Amino acid sequence: MLARFTLFAALALAGAFATRSTLFASTRQAPPTTQTPAAPDITSITGDWIYVEDRSPGRPVDQQRPSMGARFGLRVEADAIIVVQGTAAQPYDVRLHLDGSTSELKLRGAVSQYSGGWRNGVLEYRARIETPGRDGPQISESLARFEPRPEGLLVRVSFEKPSVLEFVALYRRPQDIPLPTPAPAKIDAVAWMSGAWVGTQGLAALDERWSPAAGGALMGTSRTIARGNMVAFEFLRIVERDTSLVYVAQPNGAPPTEFTLVELGERRAVFLNPRHDFPQRISYELSADGLTLTALVGHTNGGRPQRFEFRREGR
Repeated sequence: MLARFTLFAALALAGAFATRSTLFASTRQAPPTTQTPAAPDITSITGDWIYVEDRSPGRPVDQQRPSMGARFGLRVEADAIIVVQGTAAQPYDVRLHLDGSTSELKLRGAVSQYSGGWRNGVLEYRARIETPGRDGPQISESLARFEPRPEGLLVRVSFEKPSVLEFVALYRRPQDIPLPTPAPAKIDAVAWMSGAWVGTQGLAALDERWSPAAGGALMGTSRTIARGNMVAFEFLRIVERDTSLVYVAQPNGAPPTEFTLVELGERRAVFLNPRHDFPQRISYELSADGLTLTALVGHTNGGRPQRFEFRREGR
C-alpha cells in the first residue's frame, strides 16, 4: 500500500517555500543593518524531524495535519541553516543565511524569496512566492517558526496571503518516538487477506495480490495503472517475527519499510510505524461476506485516512 501514499507528504505548504537548490538559480541581496543573533544551542534543532501530532487550537481530529510536511530536516553549514523538505525521492533545500540576507529562487516562472534567523530562541523562516497568473502575479506569504521544547520541536506556520491560516504541529526526532508494543499473532491470523483484489481510485485501476499463508509469511504485490500505463508498483510481505507480525513494504522497489502489528481482530489487522513519515498507520479489514477488502492509511494521530476498497477479483 505504501507506493500510492507517498504524495501525501508533498503538501501544498511545500509549494509556499523554495525548492531544491539544484533546480534553482540563487542570488543574495544585501543584508539588513541589524544582524540576526546567533542561536543559543544549534543542536536543539538539527537532525531529521517526524510529525507526531497537530497542536492547532480547535482543529477537528479529522482535519488535523502536519504544519511542515510529514518529515523535514535541519542542518547547519558555515554560513546558513538548511531546511530540507520534500520526499526522500525528491528532496529540496531551503537556505537561511546566517547574516540575515534574503535569497531569491526562480523555477518555471515563479519567484521565491525567503529569509530567516534566530529571534528569542526561535528559528523563524519567512517566504514570499510570486507566481504568474491570468490576471497578474499571484502572491503568497508565510512565516514558519521552529521552537525547541523538551517534548520535541513545535512548528508554527502562519499563512498571511492570500488568506490567513495557521497550522501548529509537534515534531520529534525518529529515535525519540517510542516504538509500538507488538500484538501477539501467527501468520494464519491474517490468512483472510489472501487472494487477488482489484479496485479503482479516481481514473486509476489498482490491484493487490496476496499469496496463501505459508512458511510464516504472506507475499504480496500491488500496482497502479493510469491511462494504460503502470505508474506505481510495490513488493509487500507480512512475516512472523518473534511472537508477532511485521508488514514490510517496498514501493517501486525501494528499501523496505516495516510496520508492526498492534491490533488484530477476526477480520481486521492494524500495523504501525510512528517513526516513518507517511504512512505511519496501515490497516486492512475484510467484509463479513469476504468479498471486500478495505485498506486505510494515515498518520498515527489525527487526520482523515486515505481509504481504498478492493473487490475480490472475478466477484
